[in-house]
Amino acid sequence: MSAADRPTERPPEQAAVVRATSEPSTTRRSIPDPRTTAIDDTAPVLPAVPADRLHPDALRARFRHPPIWTPEFIDDRWRLGPETPRPAAVLVPLVPRPQGLSVMLTVRTAHLSAHAGQIAFPGGRTEREDGSAVSTALRETEEEIGLARAHVEVLGQMPTYTTGTGFIVTPVVGLVDPDHRLEPDANEVAEIFEVPLGFLMDPANHQRRLHRWSDGLERSFLAMPWTRPDDGREFFVWGVTAAMLRNLYRYVAV
Repeated sequence: MSAADRPTERPPEQAAVVRATSEPSTTRRSIPDPRTTAIDDTAPVLPAVPADRLHPDALRARFRHPPIWTPEFIDDRWRLGPETPRPAAVLVPLVPRPQGLSVMLTVRTAHLSAHAGQIAFPGGRTEREDGSAVSTALRETEEEIGLARAHVEVLGQMPTYTTGTGFIVTPVVGLVDPDHRLEPDANEVAEIFEVPLGFLMDPANHQRRLHRWSDGLERSFLAMPWTRPDDGREFFVWGVTAAMLRNLYRYVAV
């Protein structure tokens, strides 16, 4: 069992927080617009990951020799109700660019039943024939954005994350050939873009936000808004995707 698989206990101040003044129903409750939620600026800012740890060789070495560490976010189980989560996997694609590694992300189409219009990693639910989380992540990525598995060097896996929509998701981290060709499925993916890994591995760019519902329920979550330099467009990375990126930060920062 690797260090990443060992049972861990999260410090209360690091966990996603949900509180209620009574007993309101929480099943499938969503935040209407996460951009409008209040920012909590009281949490101490952690140091950025040094640049020399964000090179492909350094990441290969880290996954070959995992540290003893504590995942900061592991679930949205409070929103599940009685359902049994189903297995799924996503690919965390790291693309070598002249200016450094970048993270490939997708914008989900607006008509999807789950997480419509949100920013996500490519991936999806596990099928019986997959055999492993890696196989699921690579198959779903190829189906979703047309990235052939031959263009992905798998580095390793991160701890699972249980989503409020009923999935236990395994993030699979991989290096992507920068000369890859993409053919996104227009039914699922509205857009594909890349964010510098250095930006995402700097907690100064991580926002803790808090949403309150009218019946007293509260939910805190992470957001990592990024503005594309070319056109000034903001991409609001939050929720499960931000939580997995925060865990990646913890993993490489140790």
